[in-house]
Amino acid sequence: MVNNRDNKDDLLISLRKIMRSVDLHSKQLVAQYGLTGPQMLLLKYIYEGGAEGLINSSLAKKASLSMATITSIIERLEKKGYVKKVRSDTDKRKTYLIATPACQVIMDKRPNLLQEKFIKKFESLKEWEQTLLLSSFERVADMMGAESLDVAPILFGTDL
Repeated sequence: MVNNRDNKDDLLISLRKIMRSVDLHSKQLVAQYGLTGPQMLLLKYIYEGGAEGLINSSLAKKASLSMATITSIIERLEKKGYVKKVRSDTDKRKTYLIATPACQVIMDKRPNLLQEKFIKKFESLKEWEQTLLLSSFERVADMMGAESLDVAPILFGTDL
């Protein structure tokens, strides 16, 4: 039997594997922790903000997500008891996001997010390999018509 696959088929298979890996990782987070990738990332940032907390705009900037997305995710995290909002004593327009003890429990056993694993492996590559990969992925994004999409530098499924 002749193998009719060629480079384009192999590339499409590789792209599908990447998409499937992101999707499976997101589903695993939900199954194990009841949290999506974006929720876990924001919890991490809020937890790292310490007792002072973070304001929404700082969190949005740090996560490279829109204010609308941040607000929606924070509402869900607050309902689950992982985050509390504390109004500033000095500026009533500011609300700080503070991690709760329930958040501490999650952070104590927090799994690595997919992008953390990827970044560690990417950073171990030689600079020329990093540049080659970046160039190739930019070309793939362009070929898929995705070059103008505004997205965060994080790997999530469609579970915002």
